[in-house]
Amino acid sequence: MLNESLLTFEILPEAALRLGVATGVGMLLGFERETDNHPAGVRTHAVIALSAALVMLTAILLTGQLDPQGQRMDVLRVIEGMATAAGIIGAGLIVFKQGNIRNLTTAAHIWLTATIGIACGAGQYVLVGLAAALGLFVMLVVKRLEKSATHLRD
Repeated sequence: MLNESLLTFEILPEAALRLGVATGVGMLLGFERETDNHPAGVRTHAVIALSAALVMLTAILLTGQLDPQGQRMDVLRVIEGMATAAGIIGAGLIVFKQGNIRNLTTAAHIWLTATIGIACGAGQYVLVGLAAALGLFVMLVVKRLEKSATHLRD
């Protein structure tokens, strides 16, 4: 037997906010990768964050719908599944060629984007903002510091 469809519009504003924030933050994080010509850019990051948020939001809604007392359903399994899926996508990006590892940071960036999507789906906007700010700090500011240190060594 299938669960009843949720054809109520009372969840629409909050669901749209959660999915929209995930997509927007994913695009923002992907923009940094795009400017450095990495294979996973704006669209990839946006879709991963949106997908993670949608899976998390669906899990929360199904938990409330199918088991209102919260005794049998485990939303944490959804988080584990999304983290694993993001890890698999990231692992597929990593290339070891001629003694060099490439795309490791992009893989980590993908994982960050997915976890931010999960937080958006859960409505944890303070965590989303903090994680996005710290992620952008690492990707933009720390990258410049690394480049400066490399120039000083040369």
